[in-house]
Amino acid sequence: MNDVGQAQAYLTVKEVAEYLHLNEKKIYALVKDSAIPATKAAGKWLFPRRLVDEWLLESAHGGVLTDRLVIAGSDDPLLAAAVAFLASRMEASALVTVSPTGTRLGLALLAQRRAHVAAIHWGPAAAADRRHPQLVRTYPGYRAWTLVRMARREQGILLGSAVAGVTELEALLRPGVRWALRQEGAGSQHFLETQLAERALGLSGQNVAARALSERHAAALVAQGQVDCAPGVHGAASEFGLSFLSLGWECFDLVLPKAVYFRHLFQAFLDILRGPEMATVAAALKGYDLEPLGRVLTIPED
Repeated sequence: MNDVGQAQAYLTVKEVAEYLHLNEKKIYALVKDSAIPATKAAGKWLFPRRLVDEWLLESAHGGVLTDRLVIAGSDDPLLAAAVAFLASRMEASALVTVSPTGTRLGLALLAQRRAHVAAIHWGPAAAADRRHPQLVRTYPGYRAWTLVRMARREQGILLGSAVAGVTELEALLRPGVRWALRQEGAGSQHFLETQLAERALGLSGQNVAARALSERHAAALVAQGQVDCAPGVHGAASEFGLSFLSLGWECFDLVLPKAVYFRHLFQAFLDILRGPEMATVAAALKGYDLEPLGRVLTIPED
């Protein structure tokens, strides 16, 4: 390689071609196939040099980082259990980890190539086949990704002892009820706001006592008595011994590059999810339907 781009963060088509010792026609072909990290600004293709370097490493001999699987995005008790099982099985031969960041931040990390997989959920299950691809398409690099369904999950409200008998969402909007809400871009927060909008309700004026950064953080705040309720999934309520008010079902999907899908580590992860141990965990947690596990969804082109 030459010295092109050593001191600048973004390369032009000409510069990245020189940097990689390729012709510009080949660079445009890679861009068209979403095979190289690129972004378009004011009609001009630019290439983040750091991501280009990482792309080269990943491409070398099948990928020098194939011994690790970093899952970002939405939190989920069953997902965490499967990661723990896989990490135990792989021991020191691979790094398998999960970072519960919320749906949108997980996709942003995937787009920046800082994660291999983003776990997402964005609204009711009935609309997931349409809404999830729509959401994914708002992130650069989506043409190289695929969507894999992990499960259907029961979504609702985690209830503390003070409101354990509540059976209607409206009852939780009365004065004095302490809420923990989720951060912007979290799927559980989006689901709650969708359900409130359908009922012509809102959260303005509510007593928001805390901001939870994951499903289990929300459940912990409720279990510790710091708040009375929080949006979350049935599995998190069961894990922390909480009551649960169901608001409906959603789809929980995994977004990842097509190349990562065929890696041994990801396929081993799917095998664990399909295994009897995870079936037992899902039944104990409640609120899971694993029938659609492994279904691949198409992300439409522009």
